[in-house]
Amino acid sequence: MVSRLENTFLNNLDEWIKMQKNLLATLKEMEVKQSTSDMDRLDLVLASRTAFQHMIRTLKAFDQWLQDPMVIKHMPEEMLQDVKNNSWKLLEQLLELDIRHTSQFRELITKLGKDGKLDPLIWARVVAEESQQTQERRSPLSTI
Repeated sequence: MVSRLENTFLNNLDEWIKMQKNLLATLKEMEVKQSTSDMDRLDLVLASRTAFQHMIRTLKAFDQWLQDPMVIKHMPEEMLQDVKNNSWKLLEQLLELDIRHTSQFRELITKLGKDGKLDPLIWARVVAEESQQTQERRSPLSTI
């Protein structure tokens, strides 16, 4: 006989699975309907941000999941190994994306700066913010 608590727990799991399956189906439909070449810069930014928001939400839920005594008490080692192996693969892919993207953007900004093509309104704001941060830092104390 399933207790009320177990039933609630199982219902919550069912709802989460259903929601994630619906999101996955929507994602796949969107990929088919809209190729990247049809997207403008704003569409690309919004699509990326939406993906990151859902990843963050899922990662937070996974982290909470692995802190739940009900889960960690009953989850077999094989399932934990699967989670660990796949999470490390995802982390490696994310780090590679971050390194590649940040490096490419750094090179672009350097080139634009040398060519005098950085937007002066944005660049002036960045320079002003850096200057303000430098002024807010404490200077080293002189021992003389």
